[in-house]
Amino acid sequence: MSKFTYVLPLALLISGAAHAVSDNPWYAGARIGGTHYSNFEGIIKGADDQLDKDDFGGGVFVGYNFVPWFALEGGYTHLGKLKSKVDGGGSFETQGIDLVGKFTWQAMESFDLFAKAGGYGYKVKAGGENKNGFAPTAGVGAEYFFTKNLSTRLEYQYYFDLGDKDKTGRIDAQFYGISLVYGWGAPAPVAVVEPEPVVEAAPIEPVVVQVEPLTELLPFGFDSNALSQADIDRLQPIAQRLVDYPATELFVIGHTDSRGAEAYNQKLSVERADVVAGYLAGHFNIDANRIKTEGRGETQPIATNDNEEGRAQNRRVEVYTPGFEVQQ
Repeated sequence: MSKFTYVLPLALLISGAAHAVSDNPWYAGARIGGTHYSNFEGIIKGADDQLDKDDFGGGVFVGYNFVPWFALEGGYTHLGKLKSKVDGGGSFETQGIDLVGKFTWQAMESFDLFAKAGGYGYKVKAGGENKNGFAPTAGVGAEYFFTKNLSTRLEYQYYFDLGDKDKTGRIDAQFYGISLVYGWGAPAPVAVVEPEPVVEAAPIEPVVVQVEPLTELLPFGFDSNALSQADIDRLQPIAQRLVDYPATELFVIGHTDSRGAEAYNQKLSVERADVVAGYLAGHFNIDANRIKTEGRGETQPIATNDNEEGRAQNRRVEVYTPGFEVQQ
């Protein structure tokens, strides 16, 4: 069983993520650090005590966040040179293309933990021989966001079985370093039109006006807690009500269909309610104390869970403000 078999479950475990710190789907960055070489095999094994096993490494990369917890990332990485301590002893140089899946878990508001797993298409040059090949790679790291667009990473990545035993020798490489990352592509926040200033008129007797309750149902995709642009458009009347009437309270209740474990569905319903509440609070400067969130899991379906049409109706978030009286 290969070393890669033990690392992959770690990447899958970390994929149980919530909402990512950045809303940007695209990102690009550069990384620099060190490389340590180990596990010498083949023709290079007997000379490993005569080798300088550390060098500088680095590269560039670009990625795309398909969902908040998963991205596909590719780039160029140069793992430096494994050099002989003996004059004229030659070197072992490795460079190539990474293609990995990145699994993210948001630990704090501006701090993520992540794991990566995938492949490395490499080119090795050693002792006058060249060897092209494909090797598994996996890694872990932490990412801190200075802003929604700019972040930095500390990361460690392992590259398995680089080279050929008989031609170039075969080694493992461990990269550790720091990255600077820039993200882009998030939709611009929807602007709320401020009400026109009211020109004061002569005093008149106050009139009590009944303001009717306002309710919206937001549908969600299967196993998703992501807001669509259509959902954001539906929330505009609710947002305007909260801006116009600062004493108004908002109730946000998340629901799921019956597929999956009951405990998981309860957690997912809370996440859906929190995403909606967080959007309204963040984009419209609404005091969080005015927003009450609740998750009711799969316990309150409004349609059957025996077919897809009914389950789609049950995957929802109910957003409403109660009616009230106001003097005008």
